[in-house]
Amino acid sequence: MESSVAMLNLRSQTPTLPGLERTQPLTFKIPNPNFSFTKKVPPSKSEERCSFVEHQLVQLSNQGKLKEAVGLLDSELRGRKIKRSTYISMLQACIDVNSMSEGRKIHAHINSVVDFEPDPYIGTKLVSMFSRCDDLKEARRVFDEMSQRNIFTWSAIIGGYAREGLWAPVTELFARMIQEGITTDAFLLPKVLQACGNLGLLRMGRTIHSMAIRMGFDGLLHVYNSLMAMYWKSGELNTARRLFDQMPLRDCVSWNTMISGYCAFNQNEEALKLFYQMQVEGIEPIPMTWNILIAGYNQVGNCDFALELLQRMKSHGCNPDVYTWTAMISGYSQNNRENEALSLFVEMLLAGIKPNGLTVTSALSVCADMKNLRRGMEIHSVGVKLGWATNLLVANALIDTYAKCGKLESARVVFDAVPERDIFTWNSMIAGYAQAGFCGKAHDLFCQIESSGIRRNTVTWNIMISGYMKSGDEEQALELFQEMETRDGVNRNTSSWNAIIAGSVQNGHSDKALQIFRQMLSLSVRPNQVTMLSILPAYANLLGAKKVRELHAYLFHVGLDSEAAIANSLIDTYSKSGNISCARIIFDRMLFRDIISWNSMIAGHVLHGQAKSAKALFDRVMSVGVTPDNITYTSMILTYGLLGVVTAGVELFSSIYEDSPSMPAQEHFSPMVFLFGRSGRVREAMEFIENMDLAPNSAVWNTLFTACRIHGNITLAVYAMEKLNELEHGNLTNLKILEQLYILEGRSEEASKLRKPVSTNRVMETLGYSCIEVNNLVYQFFTGDRPTPCFKSMDAKVDNFAQESKMTRHDSGFRGLHIYEEEGEDAVGIHSEKLAIAFSLINNDSSQPIRVVKNLRVCLDCHNYVKLISRVYGQEILLKDTSSLHHFKDGTCSCGDFW
Repeated sequence: MESSVAMLNLRSQTPTLPGLERTQPLTFKIPNPNFSFTKKVPPSKSEERCSFVEHQLVQLSNQGKLKEAVGLLDSELRGRKIKRSTYISMLQACIDVNSMSEGRKIHAHINSVVDFEPDPYIGTKLVSMFSRCDDLKEARRVFDEMSQRNIFTWSAIIGGYAREGLWAPVTELFARMIQEGITTDAFLLPKVLQACGNLGLLRMGRTIHSMAIRMGFDGLLHVYNSLMAMYWKSGELNTARRLFDQMPLRDCVSWNTMISGYCAFNQNEEALKLFYQMQVEGIEPIPMTWNILIAGYNQVGNCDFALELLQRMKSHGCNPDVYTWTAMISGYSQNNRENEALSLFVEMLLAGIKPNGLTVTSALSVCADMKNLRRGMEIHSVGVKLGWATNLLVANALIDTYAKCGKLESARVVFDAVPERDIFTWNSMIAGYAQAGFCGKAHDLFCQIESSGIRRNTVTWNIMISGYMKSGDEEQALELFQEMETRDGVNRNTSSWNAIIAGSVQNGHSDKALQIFRQMLSLSVRPNQVTMLSILPAYANLLGAKKVRELHAYLFHVGLDSEAAIANSLIDTYSKSGNISCARIIFDRMLFRDIISWNSMIAGHVLHGQAKSAKALFDRVMSVGVTPDNITYTSMILTYGLLGVVTAGVELFSSIYEDSPSMPAQEHFSPMVFLFGRSGRVREAMEFIENMDLAPNSAVWNTLFTACRIHGNITLAVYAMEKLNELEHGNLTNLKILEQLYILEGRSEEASKLRKPVSTNRVMETLGYSCIEVNNLVYQFFTGDRPTPCFKSMDAKVDNFAQESKMTRHDSGFRGLHIYEEEGEDAVGIHSEKLAIAFSLINNDSSQPIRVVKNLRVCLDCHNYVKLISRVYGQEILLKDTSSLHHFKDGTCSCGDFW
């Protein structure tokens, strides 16, 4: 007998059946006698049922039928155990179909897993499921409760934060992982490097770079690409380029990464060189490559070349995708080319490309900026058809669009329909009410935010502050400004200060605005462009000259003066404050000029009566290829009027509408009347008005009246003033002028009807006064004031020059109508501008120009008086009245005696 198997002859024990006789003995191998036999127990019906159900669970999960799987789990296996592999399969299915609701139900059965104990594999799968199904909070809870974690667990939670763009937790968790002794792998490093780049954590990024070298990961292409991206995002573009040049092998991602870096630093020419080089090396650009370049050129304002790239992309057989079109639409929108942006949106639809949420949002933002309700509603309809209407970004853009277009009811309908609002939703609706003047409704929503569980942010407070300032309720605005830090713990930012400063300027409190600005600086809050653009216009007047220089000095100190928008504002402000030479210096030193720069400088020269300089600049505009706009044409028509070149002005006006299919702009009509009227062609001016496509406004009739007054056409002067009185009913100055005109025409009875009793306050509206700054103090003089003892030294001087100026009136050759906005000096006393100028002559430095601001149009006698002063004293005098800026020098005035 063998030791492992015994051979037994069983012939005698086996029955013999016919035809089945055996010729050989039947043998069986039986176990060694040292082993015992165990009888196999067949599975019970219950066990067979469990096995069948688990098979069904796996099959349903693999088919994505999770509701049926969970239902089966609840009905058939409640209180029973399931296999670990089955449970994991169901969790994976939740990840595959992104089903959070079913994932929670499956998680509730975790204790039903056979032999369940702290298992890093199941825990990792749960973390992965929750993070991929957009519940990072639950994923983190599961992660924190795990007693055992491996590299896959850490990768799952870090990957979850990375997908949501929450980069700070990514770096924190990675550092913690390393401290706990877990060795990273090559798949996790790119996520962490991406976080370092987005957070600008260069030092940590370099440490990870060293770690990659030590572990031998630096030779892996995807790690190399991530390192390059980290370096340029952290500001080390040259380091990224060195890595790029050292790469033994590059794929399309490598080229895209480096091109992105150059575009991010606005070095588009370098990016374009790489774009061409990659093709030379046999790497064909993919749509993403084209999109990076297109977005880069749009970012720097070169939308035309971006459009050219789009056309090249098509010719290369690479069809523009939704990201291409979105980049183009967004680029045109950001560069104030709104109509072209909307045309691109239509072209995209015609090309069969379905917009995504960002595309619809960009198009709606264009409509909001243009206040184009019709197109906004059309895009809303497109969004509804494509299923984007419930997208939060799109809903917020819709609220903003409807609110800016004045359709607050529609905005509120969208707002109420949003199931889960974020702070942007609330802010958009509050801003709509606040900007429309409904501060009460805005405040109601402002208070409701707290009960919604969303925390108000700085923007929310700033919207309310701005709304109250706009409505004139400065007290309530300042109260909110003071409360925001104590009530909500929200820090005031530069925009908070800007809202108060801009509101103060808007409400006519320039000095208060400057005081707030100085307080802002004392608290070390750094102003931005908006701050300066808000406060500079407050001093765009003759009395603000010194403060403009103060603000300019600050801008130079902080390096903001070179910004195009700031430089443009400085040009405008210096011009209006009487310092055209400083405005021109700033203009000439600008490295980049947009159409606003040219318009500001041309308008400045026109304001100062320097028509030849304005014409020379316009010629330069045309030679450098800058496209003029309506403002440019307005200034140029005025320029031709100053030059007396009527034909050229008419030709320019005609050319505007030959080149453009748009309707004539209202702002061009008054300059055209000025063009005819200044040259004495008042009949032609009247014919032009009669043939206008739009109803004449106050500016048109006032300009015609001025021409008629200067050239002595009383009939048209009366007609113009009657029309002006219809548009500005109740204006006492107009009534006073109309009364004088009726008397001159011999219509005394009609003149007497205009003399109705008025209140003292209304009389004050027509009382002349002048303001002047002397030794940093502003003095105000009223017509008829008698000088106090400190002014008596100028009595004789004023009277002497007043008499001489009256004599000058008779010798000046003036043949116009002696119609004035205030009573003659025989009736009311010395006019205020004479008192102001005499006071300045006594108390001010004669080397500095005298600057006077008057509330009424200066009369002929006073105009002659100031010309005489400027000649006798050699004193420059700037006088701004309601008609013109008069620059008196050597006995002449920049207005050319037409005002």
